Amino acid sequence: MKNYLPNLRTSLSLCFSLALVFASFSQNRSPDRPNIIFIMADDMGYGDLGCYGQTVIQTPNIDRMAAEGVRFTDCYAGSTVCAPSRSVLMTGQHTGHTTVRGNFGKFGVTGLAGGEGRVPLEENDVTVAEVLKTAGYTTGMSGKWGLGEPNTSGHPNDQGFDEWFGYLNQRRAHTYYPDFIWKNREKFDLPENRDGKQGTYTHDLFTEFALDFLDRHQNETFFLYLPYTVPHSRYEIPDTAPYSNENWTDDEKVHAAMITRLDRDVGRLFQSLDELEIDERTIVFFCSDNGAAERWENRFDSSGSLRGRKRDMYEGGIRTPMIVRWPGVLSANQTSTVPWYFADVLPTLAELGKATAPSNIDGISIAPTLLGKPQNLENRPMYWEFFEGGFQQAVRKGKWKAIRSAVGEPLQLYNLKRDLSEENDIAAKHPKIVREMESILNAARTPSRNWPVESLD
Repeated sequence: MKNYLPNLRTSLSLCFSLALVFASFSQNRSPDRPNIIFIMADDMGYGDLGCYGQTVIQTPNIDRMAAEGVRFTDCYAGSTVCAPSRSVLMTGQHTGHTTVRGNFGKFGVTGLAGGEGRVPLEENDVTVAEVLKTAGYTTGMSGKWGLGEPNTSGHPNDQGFDEWFGYLNQRRAHTYYPDFIWKNREKFDLPENRDGKQGTYTHDLFTEFALDFLDRHQNETFFLYLPYTVPHSRYEIPDTAPYSNENWTDDEKVHAAMITRLDRDVGRLFQSLDELEIDERTIVFFCSDNGAAERWENRFDSSGSLRGRKRDMYEGGIRTPMIVRWPGVLSANQTSTVPWYFADVLPTLAELGKATAPSNIDGISIAPTLLGKPQNLENRPMYWEFFEGGFQQAVRKGKWKAIRSAVGEPLQLYNLKRDLSEENDIAAKHPKIVREMESILNAARTPSRNWPVESLD
């Protein structure tokens, strides 16, 4: 069995020779329609991976993924919290247009965990899974959905997924030891977790589903979506190795152990791709759904040098690590500063899979960028809106980032090329840029009955 960890005995001359071969291959090969795996962590910060500056938490497999692929520095989630970010990812529409714009809406349905206002995707929403199915992809998902309760139009099996295993309701996904999850439309009972017992850790089940999915569909063309639930709180894990003996708080140990456990399973997935001999026809994406829930200052510094965290419109709330790997097609050990976001995922995967994306999306395919072709994305605007604690908006265009913290409040303006930490609001110095950003914000959205902004709508 081949180990995914590096072979330290490989000679430098052989590495150099192979690098030349792969560089030529990536430039000259016309890539076939690939298998696609999209892995997404939950509440993992921009700085939680070694390849993004983390020095305490061990992530060797994800770091190697970056060394073998493309590491994006300026990629953004769809929102600063769970449900809307996933809605943007699935539909290719930003939060000014997508159906699910927050974790709770004005209407919606009562969720499995008892909360009212859970808004499901609608029947006319077209997801990336549905798009890829039109091109003959077999589609599977395991992890946290968050876009539809049982018997609603947002159920994964009604939104393009042939197979699905995990949590429908994001509130129930706060525990890693539930008494049931879902397998397609049926409850999958976990009696070993009843009455507060902790017999089965659901994260491990999701990885087993993924490995089984790869084995069963290795001779097909597939799309596998893995929205894992770690390192989201509540902080539960079977053991905190390799951090058990650290002089940290219990939650710090669990947070780090969750990320390292995820890293272990990313390694298992790559090892399976290699053993099944489908590694070179599979493109793999890795990211987080939003910014860090906790900054963990002076321990992990999970937001890195970015300002804010989850639920903020600053970079720490919406910027995500993004790594893409496709051996022999994407050049290895590349770092890209091209700005893009979750709305671009649907059209990108559609182009890679030779499918047709819907016309009513906000995203742009970045497939040319991935394949090393010229593409100018610097000056297109990327938009976000958020409703918890009042209506907020943000837009990035090129080096400029504008934030409106509340209706009627003046815009904050930052030059991200010079001020990545968003420490200096320079709106007063650039009135022309502020007017341009205000114009974008005013035109970016359509009204939503579930997330109304009465002063605007």
